Amino acid sequence: MAPASRLLALWALAAVALPGSGEEGDGGWYAFVRPVILQGLTDNSRFRALCSRERLLASFGDRVVRLSTANTYSYQKVDLPFQEYVEQLLHPQDPTSLGNDTLYFFGDNNFTEWASLFRHYSPPPFGLLGTAPAYSFGIAGERCSGLGRSEVSEGGYKMAWSPGAHNPTGAGSGVPFHWHGPGYSEVIYGRKRWFLYPPEKTPEFHPNKTTLAWLRDTYSALPPSARPLECTIRAGEVLYFPDRWWHATLNLDTSVFISTFLG
Repeated sequence: MAPASRLLALWALAAVALPGSGEEGDGGWYAFVRPVILQGLTDNSRFRALCSRERLLASFGDRVVRLSTANTYSYQKVDLPFQEYVEQLLHPQDPTSLGNDTLYFFGDNNFTEWASLFRHYSPPPFGLLGTAPAYSFGIAGERCSGLGRSEVSEGGYKMAWSPGAHNPTGAGSGVPFHWHGPGYSEVIYGRKRWFLYPPEKTPEFHPNKTTLAWLRDTYSALPPSARPLECTIRAGEVLYFPDRWWHATLNLDTSVFISTFLG
């Protein structure tokens, strides 16, 4: 098990639901200074069912989605039909590819065209004063040819999105280190690994190299004092990330996920 200093706090519903006073040890304090993993806050089983590969392709396959480059600044945008993205671009991350050459479906969603899906999502029931929530929905892959179906066991229920492979030692797509305002990230299918640093501790990384390359080339050489906070978020779990925290993500499976930004 990783050292305690590298683990994120895991809060039960009762603890998270306490009114925040903004003092250390209370839920309000965590809103500003610490990432938190949340469980059991909402029931998104209906939303999860609608996010199956078959349902999404049937409902939105011909809809045009906007892809971004998987680098720190995500400056390039490409539009193409959702079905084309799923069937042709959703594949394992090439370890030699740069992030600015990798296309990624997350955000830039057309909320009018996708309203029939988003209305079934229940975000965590907590907000920050003076902010309004905004959704970003995405799908990204880790698919290894020649292997079996991707499965993650969650309470005895097998949740798999695509014919990829569940490979605990493998790694896939993701976004390198960046920061923005506070919010939540919930995994609907798959698993997403997070690496986080507080705002005052800028990580060592190249903005156009993938998280997979950083993990291979930089992570293992970091001394313990320079390593990030880490966690793996599984289907049904939510990560709260505070304002301006540096974070990078790595999809361990083909993953469906949705963020609620509080900005």
